[in-house]
Amino acid sequence: MQMDILVSTDWLAKSLGESDLVILDASAHLPDSGRDPAAEFAVNHIKGARFLGLPSLKDETSPVPAALPRADQFERRMCELGVTDQSRIVLYDDSAMRSSARAYFICRMFGLTNVAILDGGFAKWRAEGLPVESGTYKTAPSTFTVPRDDRSRVRSKAEMLANIASCTAQVVDARDALRFSGETEDTVHNLGGGRIPGALNLPFPLVLNNDGTFKQADELRTAFEAAGVDLSAPVTGSCGSGMTASVLLFALELLGKNDTALYDGSWGEWGADPDTPKEVGTPKAGAAR
Repeated sequence: MQMDILVSTDWLAKSLGESDLVILDASAHLPDSGRDPAAEFAVNHIKGARFLGLPSLKDETSPVPAALPRADQFERRMCELGVTDQSRIVLYDDSAMRSSARAYFICRMFGLTNVAILDGGFAKWRAEGLPVESGTYKTAPSTFTVPRDDRSRVRSKAEMLANIASCTAQVVDARDALRFSGETEDTVHNLGGGRIPGALNLPFPLVLNNDGTFKQADELRTAFEAAGVDLSAPVTGSCGSGMTASVLLFALELLGKNDTALYDGSWGEWGADPDTPKEVGTPKAGAAR
């Protein structure tokens, strides 16, 4: 049974225990948050959920900070979690960064199609008093093969440099306005503030409601258009490390837009390179692409 890409807490509560349903906690936190997602999972998580370990699901052999994982890493993790080719996967998080969107991007990159995000995440689930449990979920390893490794929606620094001249895609930055403008430093990555030349700014919380659920389609459309985004043209998302840009890309998918990509290195790579061009200050009207 094919799921919608965004499922409600009510839907998931009614689906608990179904044999092909795999619920994965995809929580990840900022380094200075003092939070340990694995420890928090052991204390409290959605009943029957398994811990994805998103913070460790990255290619540490890559020069790109916090790079997307290799296919063999993802395949091994899915086997450890008991995921099969027939599994329906629901991702959730308890993170200020809405990290389940990053996990969703990874799953889709590796060819998984029956994947969804829990709208409102664990915070909404807890607030509604829905079933939780403690401890670690134990399951038998499975046999799982990555259907494909499709990096067509992943952009490199070289491609982002070329895009400045070609204007092939709009670059939309999910960071807050102060880091984007350079008024404050990017303390998360120990870098100065600023942006990729021509980038637009849509802080990712603006596509979410106060309870962490995604806004309705008309509100999402308004948010992107208010940021100067032309929804008829390609979009590449960027942020600090490729995490919150995934939230914007998911919101665009909710609008039916799929000509999108992720700059995986984001500001963590761009800002650290003294040779990359950078802009600071408030963009002039009509200056952004």
